[in-house]
Amino acid sequence: MHDGGLVFSIFLIFTGAALFATAALYARQAMLVAYIVLGALTGPSGLALVTDAALIEQISEVGIIFLLFLLGLNLYPQKLIDLFRETLLVTLVSSVAFCGVAFVIARAFGLGGLDALLVGVAAMFSSTIIGLKLLPTTVLHHRHTGEVIVSILLLQDLIAIFAMLLLAGVSRGEVPLASTVAAVLALPLLVVVAFLGERYVLVKLFVKFDRIQEYVFLLALGWCLGIAQAGKAMGLSYEIGAFIAGIAVATSPVARHIAESLKPLRDFFLVMFFFALGAGFDFGAARAMALPALVLAVVMIALKPVVYRYLFVTQAETPKLAWETGVRLGQLSEFSLLLVFVAVESAVMSDEAASMVQLATIITFVASSYLVVLRYPTPIALSDKLRRD
Repeated sequence: MHDGGLVFSIFLIFTGAALFATAALYARQAMLVAYIVLGALTGPSGLALVTDAALIEQISEVGIIFLLFLLGLNLYPQKLIDLFRETLLVTLVSSVAFCGVAFVIARAFGLGGLDALLVGVAAMFSSTIIGLKLLPTTVLHHRHTGEVIVSILLLQDLIAIFAMLLLAGVSRGEVPLASTVAAVLALPLLVVVAFLGERYVLVKLFVKFDRIQEYVFLLALGWCLGIAQAGKAMGLSYEIGAFIAGIAVATSPVARHIAESLKPLRDFFLVMFFFALGAGFDFGAARAMALPALVLAVVMIALKPVVYRYLFVTQAETPKLAWETGVRLGQLSEFSLLLVFVAVESAVMSDEAASMVQLATIITFVASSYLVVLRYPTPIALSDKLRRD
């Protein structure tokens, strides 16, 4: 890293992000695209002003944790169960369809069977961060479209976690049946722990000291990160733990105050996440896989709205909701990148296949965000007609 260390990196990230975001807004691009481009230009494969992108990425994961916590704060448990029932079949069928198409594309470009299968699995998911970041608060919290998108993303996240558990076991030459069963059992156990802790500890502390705003803020942070760590320790993930922590507090009278106070922290860390995504990009390795990645990205962006429209219409949803859901979920996911990282570290995926997924993910991030910003209400829309907070 530069002689200035972490302080210099943070200066570079946020000063550069402000400049690049300004240019992105004039170019009618989503600001998160600016963060990715900044990371790519200043990271190890670019100007090498920041060489320890892994450190930034680890810090930035806190932003994803806060994002899922805030999401959970606005979802009542019974409503969430109803949504999962509605979207489970759609999520499973669409995931199989996307995996199959991506597998065929990867094989057509000469990748081996295992590489092609991993590319297919990576293509199953849509970005939780982009999907939620580009949803206006009114749509996210109070409209059926937001609820449907959220439930699909969460189900996909669960699928991704179990896929990575399986991948980790295969890399050791075994099928991790025990760890998979443990993860399945851990989810309801974590839910019980969170709801008991909220009812018998957290609420009482909030009621007793609710006038001390600093304490409420610290208690919310401790609760969010504590349950997130418990989720990780139980074989799930920080993100699922944070989401459960949010749902447990959703019915509390202080839920809205907590949500407002944590938004700046969430945005701070999410900027770092997208910067780290760009900084980890390897221009040299990606050059050879540019065409396969471009084909995969274009096909996924075009295919996902069509598939979701068909599946949701069969579930008696309106074509308008179905199409908007598909467009908003038209990208690959940060879980796609994480899956690739695990696969490469486990030596079960080639560098070529990994580069194909990484480049396709970034292309879909940029293109999908651009389509959503231009066509649908978002907090960062340039048109006053479409801008919604």
